[in-house]
Amino acid sequence: MIKVLFIGGTGIISSACSRLAVERGMTLYHLNRGQTSRPIPEAVIQLKGDVRDRASYEAALGEHDFDVVVQWVAFTPEHIEQDIEVLRGCTRQYIFISSASAYQTPPASLPVTESTILDNPIWEYSQNKIACEEMLIEAYRQEKFPMTIVRPSHTYDPTLFPTHGGYTVLHRMLEGKPLVVHGDGTSLWTLTHHEDFAVGMVGLFADPRAIGDTFHITSDEWLSWNQIYNYIARAAGVEAKLVHVPSEVIARYDSEWGDGLLGDKTHSMIFDNAKIRRLVPEFNPKISFAEGARQIVAWYQADPVRQVVDAEFDALNDRIIKDYQL
Repeated sequence: MIKVLFIGGTGIISSACSRLAVERGMTLYHLNRGQTSRPIPEAVIQLKGDVRDRASYEAALGEHDFDVVVQWVAFTPEHIEQDIEVLRGCTRQYIFISSASAYQTPPASLPVTESTILDNPIWEYSQNKIACEEMLIEAYRQEKFPMTIVRPSHTYDPTLFPTHGGYTVLHRMLEGKPLVVHGDGTSLWTLTHHEDFAVGMVGLFADPRAIGDTFHITSDEWLSWNQIYNYIARAAGVEAKLVHVPSEVIARYDSEWGDGLLGDKTHSMIFDNAKIRRLVPEFNPKISFAEGARQIVAWYQADPVRQVVDAEFDALNDRIIKDYQL
């Protein structure tokens, strides 16, 4: 029986992977602080500890060793350096969750493959992920640290709007208000349902062919941002009113929103998934975003507590639209 540790384990992507790993009979441990609003499979064994506190981290691990350790919450080289030191000799496979935003931005050609150069000159988040990958590759070369790198693209579940602004986007649609959409809304984007991602991810566990290698795991469905907004509106039974604004203009109003656009979402990104399919032939994404949008809208409409409007983002849309249309 495969013994697996998730560092984290209760997020959008990892929660689906937790369910599938348990369904497949793996012995699954979570190492985290035990704070989550997401349901955890009963079979998961909890190791309570704080991965940002090395003493707490090591105490939680105790004398355990694992066939697979998946690091869901590492974002800087310091996090990776600690993992290499703590987990050296304790796991036969270490999987780092990187990001497809680390790929060349904007891409010189499409579709993106795993051999596409890593180069994001804009977004610090992506630059840190690249630095993490470089540290792991060096550890593999120097000491054969058994790393595997996985790069998710934009992965969602019913609780996550794929558009900036969260529930406020749906609120504005229901109120008949216009929404800011970057560029002309025609750049192509890849959205992946977390249940589809989990099939590819769990399929890599304890596979020796994955050691020392990198994979992205994404859907094969490519949508324009206009289509993404319209699918959400259609799921809510309304019409989307879209106002197209250049990403550079949006960035002048909100640097966080702008960094996520200019460093990622402004540019068309589609992926060749041949590599993950060679190792995991059962990987075959089945959940379209039309269905995903219905799940998202239904989840928010099922409970008024979830329907939280971000007044600042709401007002920002109004301000940008007013200024840009003058």
